[in-house]
Amino acid sequence: MLFSSPTFLLFFAVLLMFYAGARNYRERAAVILVGSLIFYASWKPAYLILLAVSVSLNYLIYSGLSATRSKRLLVMGLVLNLGFLGTVKYLAMALESLWMLGAWFDLPVGGAPPGWEGWALPLGISFYTFHMLSVMIDVYRGEWTRRISFRAWWLYVTFFPHMIAGPILRASELVEQLENLQPIQAASVKLGTLVFMAGLVKKVLFADNLSLLADDLFSHPDMLDFYMAWLATTAFALQIYFDFSGYSEMAIGLALVFGVALPRNFLCPYTSRSVREFWQRWHITLSRWLRDYLYFSLGGNRRGMPRNLANLMVTMLLGGLWHGAAWTFVFWGFLHGGYLVLHRLLLDLYSRLGVRADSPAARTLSWMGWPLTLALVWIAWVFFRAHSFHDAWIITAAMLGFGQAAEVRPVRSYVQFLVWGSLLLVLLEPYIERGLRNGLQRWSQLNFTLRGAAYAGLVLTLVFFGGSSQKFIYFDF
Repeated sequence: MLFSSPTFLLFFAVLLMFYAGARNYRERAAVILVGSLIFYASWKPAYLILLAVSVSLNYLIYSGLSATRSKRLLVMGLVLNLGFLGTVKYLAMALESLWMLGAWFDLPVGGAPPGWEGWALPLGISFYTFHMLSVMIDVYRGEWTRRISFRAWWLYVTFFPHMIAGPILRASELVEQLENLQPIQAASVKLGTLVFMAGLVKKVLFADNLSLLADDLFSHPDMLDFYMAWLATTAFALQIYFDFSGYSEMAIGLALVFGVALPRNFLCPYTSRSVREFWQRWHITLSRWLRDYLYFSLGGNRRGMPRNLANLMVTMLLGGLWHGAAWTFVFWGFLHGGYLVLHRLLLDLYSRLGVRADSPAARTLSWMGWPLTLALVWIAWVFFRAHSFHDAWIITAAMLGFGQAAEVRPVRSYVQFLVWGSLLLVLLEPYIERGLRNGLQRWSQLNFTLRGAAYAGLVLTLVFFGGSSQKFIYFDF
């Protein structure tokens, strides 16, 4: 069930009805847990068995860690979880890479590369694995000391708004809320509905329409000149932003209806003035997870400049690999790692030259960093989206003015307007959000008939102008 589908809306309405009828916490928790399992099973029921084994086994490891804070238990938890995740997600990639290396060096590998195209990655496994690992690491470090019951553990891992594609939450952000589920509150329902609708508009009206253009242009890299290559990349950059931020906002809105607050996952990332700032605004909960549990564990910036730069690169390489079992994702992570390394070196240079953060020179460089950051992020998106390195190099060359398209892929004017108009909206998003926040109270005071007419108009707009229903991009990760 997609959050944007009529089936899900019907499911949620029924779930909300049962939740409203629950008489105490135990019944409310049971409604949420059963609803979450039904939601997950709607994708592929067989994966409920895998989920049950994973959640139960990890609870045993967590319980042992809570009692002993044993390093051996932590290592066992890391090996079991990352080993299984690596097997189901990356084994095909590893075998195909070995076959290709054997072919290049003329080794007797025999046969053909394994054809695992039909292999179905368990939905949300990267996300719910990271959720459980974060608790174990926090317990070992002494940062989480509260005992989590078996029921609360299941709720924390399977809470349906965030289970499949995040936000990625630490126990301190969610467990206590799920242990104190309250009856339905009208204010929470109103606010949650508004946040959900904002995400729905992003997904249906923008992401699903932009996906048609991005898919078409990235399927014909040889037909892209300079302008069309930038148009294609901009379409995808906006598609993935509207798609994933839309999902996150829908998840936040759904949780708010039950009185549960999830953290924001995107904060106007395309207004960033450096790649470092971009990662502080894009997929915030993943960036924080990689920082807290990988970058800091490697030593962070505490062991000198060379080690700091190496830690940045390793973190982004593994972050790229987390996104998908393909070397193009690894290269995407390498590019961002290189950007962060260069940014760290520039900051060190500014410090040596005595350039203060509040100086006119620093402010000028900051403003110049915005278009440069967009260009660097756009180039990296090519490797994230392209079908192969070959296609990515062709599109990148076209973006840099070296393309040689014999025939240019035609795109209708109104579609181009959609792309550039959407980009303008994204760049103005901080001001739009400020206006919406200021107008929220006045909106709630409007006549009910006027608000109802506006909602009806919005629904009709989504029905008539929304793109064909597409699954969320991050469901693949």
